[in-house]
Amino acid sequence: MKIYKVINNNVLSAYDDKKQEVVVMGRGIGFKAKAGDTIDEGKIEKVFHIENSELSRRFQEMISEMPLEHMQISADIISYAKEECNMKLNQSIYLALMDHINFAIGRYRQGIQLPNALLGEIRQFYRREYLVGEYALRIMATRLGVHFTEDEAGFIALHFVNAVYDTTTHDAYVITDMLTNSLAIVKREFGGAVNEHSMHYERFMAHLKFLARRIFSRELLE
Repeated sequence: MKIYKVINNNVLSAYDDKKQEVVVMGRGIGFKAKAGDTIDEGKIEKVFHIENSELSRRFQEMISEMPLEHMQISADIISYAKEECNMKLNQSIYLALMDHINFAIGRYRQGIQLPNALLGEIRQFYRREYLVGEYALRIMATRLGVHFTEDEAGFIALHFVNAVYDTTTHDAYVITDMLTNSLAIVKREFGGAVNEHSMHYERFMAHLKFLARRIFSRELLE
C-alpha cells in the first residue's frame, strides 16, 4: 500500500491494492513517513475500510489526536462483536465507539462515572450487545487499569445497538422504552406468564426491534 497522507505517528491514510482509501493503524507507522512512500507491512496492526468519504474524513480528524491504546482497544471491541457475536455493523461504529471510549477513559481519570438509568432494560433486551459491553470493560481493566462499573457496559452496548439497527442514541432510548411498554402489555394480558429464556420470547423481541427500526426509518411494510 502507498501512503496518501500521514495523520500522525501511528495512523496513515493510504490506498489499497484496489485503489480505495483506507485508514491504517500501527505503532510508529507514520514516523518519518511521507506521502507516496510504501507502507511497511510489518508495522500494520489494523486497516479500516470506511467506504463513506465524509465518515472517513471525520474519522481521520477524530483519531489524529487520540492515544493509540484507545484506538487499539476500540478496534478489538469491534472485532469481538463481529467475530464472536456475529454482528453486522454500520460503519459509523468506528467513529462512535472510538469517540466514546476515548471520552469515557478521560471521564474515569477525572473520577467521573455516570449512572445508566436503562441498564436493566439494556441487559434484558440487548443481550448480545451487553456481552460486548462487558468484554470492553474487561480489556480496558486489563490493558489500562481502568475499572468501570457495569453502567458503562450498558452505554457501550447502546452504540452496538445503533450500529446493528441503524438508529441514533436517542432512538435507541425511545425504542428501549417501547420494548419495555410492549412487554408490560403482554405480561398484563397473559397474567405475567412470559418465559424470557424461550426461543419464542427471543423471536418476539427481535420482531419488535425491527418493527421499531422500520417505524423510525418510515419503512413500513404492506
